[in-house]
Amino acid sequence: MTISIGVIGAGRIGKLHAENLATRIPNVQLMAIADVVESAAQETAARLHIPIATGKYRDILANPKIQAVAICSATDTHSQMIVEAAQAGKHIFCEKPIDFDLKRIDEALNAVEKAGVTLQIGFNRRFDPNFSHVREVVQSGSIGDPHILRITSRDPAPPPVSYIKVSGGIFLDMTIHDFDMARFLIGSDVEEVFAAGAVRVDPAIGEAGDIDTAVTTLRFANGTIGVIDNSRKAAYGYDQRVEVFGSKGSIAAENNTPNRTVISDASGVHHTLPLHFFLERYSESYIIEMKAFVQAVETDEQPPVVGIDGRIPVVIGLAAAKSYRENRPVKISEIS
Repeated sequence: MTISIGVIGAGRIGKLHAENLATRIPNVQLMAIADVVESAAQETAARLHIPIATGKYRDILANPKIQAVAICSATDTHSQMIVEAAQAGKHIFCEKPIDFDLKRIDEALNAVEKAGVTLQIGFNRRFDPNFSHVREVVQSGSIGDPHILRITSRDPAPPPVSYIKVSGGIFLDMTIHDFDMARFLIGSDVEEVFAAGAVRVDPAIGEAGDIDTAVTTLRFANGTIGVIDNSRKAAYGYDQRVEVFGSKGSIAAENNTPNRTVISDASGVHHTLPLHFFLERYSESYIIEMKAFVQAVETDEQPPVVGIDGRIPVVIGLAAAKSYRENRPVKISEIS
């Protein structure tokens, strides 16, 4: 069975998914790509031999030959596009987050349920082989009951301030991946959040109304305590590490590097810096997650990351933002 797919959005992540769908995902025909900047869609279509390039995403939704869409457009368009795609009977892969507004998220999820189509949310880090192995070990009970979760997530450089202004803030833009990873690794829901933050990287980020450095403490329903630390700038590259400490032991995933060699000489012991950014660090995970989506459509089974998995990290992010503003622990029930 071949699934015909259209990609909406020809920016950085849209191009990545389009290339994977065109060259690395079996049982797929990439039929169309759309972008509000039509020349961007045309350039990607020409490079990847995609038959249709358009400046209007509704052209893809109206095409009866297209069975599924990958929504890779700006965040503020996601929920509306999910609604329209569901109403058009298309199966949907959508990049995170669905929306910053819970009411709009619920409207999108209701439309999906009513239409009976597949929806998978793009939390790609779940599909990283290192992190998925950590989850397998935790779920197997090999390290006993989890006591402490530690997640470090630091970018090599901050995004433009123009992006900061529309990103929803660090907790909904950056830490949202870590909130999802926390639930994924521990297998329990977060009940309470306490967040501390500061502007330590760029004063312009503070002037735009956001922070660039944060530490968030999570309390899980199963008793686990989690700590997430974030920075918009790590001078040595893209820092992505996790550790779960349990009653019988611990498991950790360290940074990926271009090679695993170590040089030892009179000046010290040296190895290479981490892979520089998310497109390099998580390249394999993007392929695996899209294969999972295609398989879910083929088999009419539930995808690994469903709509509610897209909603819950937004709730945690809103709780973290409220905690930072009010300088107190915030229960998730206060938001949801």
